[in-house]
Amino acid sequence: MRDFDCQPALLGNTLRLRPLTAGDFEELFLAASDPLIWDGHPAKDRYDRQVFEAYFASRLASGKALAVIDIESGQIVGTSSYYIPPDLPEDIAIGYTFLVRTKWGGNTNRELKQLMVEHAFKDFGIVYFHIAPSNIRSQKAVLKIGAQHLYDAELALSTVPALCKCYGLTSGQWAALHPHG
Repeated sequence: MRDFDCQPALLGNTLRLRPLTAGDFEELFLAASDPLIWDGHPAKDRYDRQVFEAYFASRLASGKALAVIDIESGQIVGTSSYYIPPDLPEDIAIGYTFLVRTKWGGNTNRELKQLMVEHAFKDFGIVYFHIAPSNIRSQKAVLKIGAQHLYDAELALSTVPALCKCYGLTSGQWAALHPHG
């Protein structure tokens, strides 16, 4: 992979992103412990501590995960990651994202994705998103930022290959939709 920094420190208007650390476990678990966060997600039991421990360990081991921090409160409100798409090893994707429900429906996801895609566009011309067919909320969220559905594929993004809806967002699409971005 190129010399891309998968764990940058990024600062937005309301969010600060930094590398996820082992010391973030309790605070991130607190954010993830709401069962309704995982309701439309394939990992519906991720609010369970043992299930979350495995998820957290895998994100930490990836060396590509970011803590999402609300600047006003100083609290961790979620996480997201860069990763290499298994079917496109020269490219970059954003995923493994969750936010606390109080950050749903507003500008938080848009700001999070803006920080991450603009960082990725320094080195890549397209950013991919892989979403489970059942995760309608996440599909709508990537469409809102301008990504387009490109194809469906069975990909090994976790322990078992699963069908994913694959979305892409080019730097040109992003610039057209966010001219001052």
